[in-house]
Amino acid sequence: MNEDKLSEFLDIVSEPKQEIIEKNIVVPPEVKSIKRQKRDLVNQDFSEARKNMKELIATGFDAIDGMMKVAEASDSPRAYEVVSILLKTMTEMNSGLVELHEKANKAEPFTNKQVKNTTNNSIFVGSTKDLQNLINQSRSQLKTLNSEELNHDET
Repeated sequence: MNEDKLSEFLDIVSEPKQEIIEKNIVVPPEVKSIKRQKRDLVNQDFSEARKNMKELIATGFDAIDGMMKVAEASDSPRAYEVVSILLKTMTEMNSGLVELHEKANKAEPFTNKQVKNTTNNSIFVGSTKDLQNLINQSRSQLKTLNSEELNHDET
């Protein structure tokens, strides 16, 4: 039996049908490849920075050995001062290497995060009047009351 005829037979007003359709939007491969390229660049920069810092630290240890020999041979306060400054610099470089690892570990979850975008689209099936009533129920109820008052006053 047709739904309209059934509503008429039962003397009820049928509610407008509403359908909700969900769609998942897939990120195009170009976007993924751009993000992958950025992640690869970050990893490459991390590797280069780490390699450079390790080389500088190794060179610094050789310099400390040489400066210690000069300081012991000359027994000069200035030579010992240079050694202490070099030791301080080496300590800072080692701390910088540790900070580099910490920053890389913090950045890693964000760069390896998979992109998942979900968009839910709702489609309303019904008349414009029904949609307006749904959107602004209080306004439509006032309109109904006002129209009833006007009809009541006319009689």
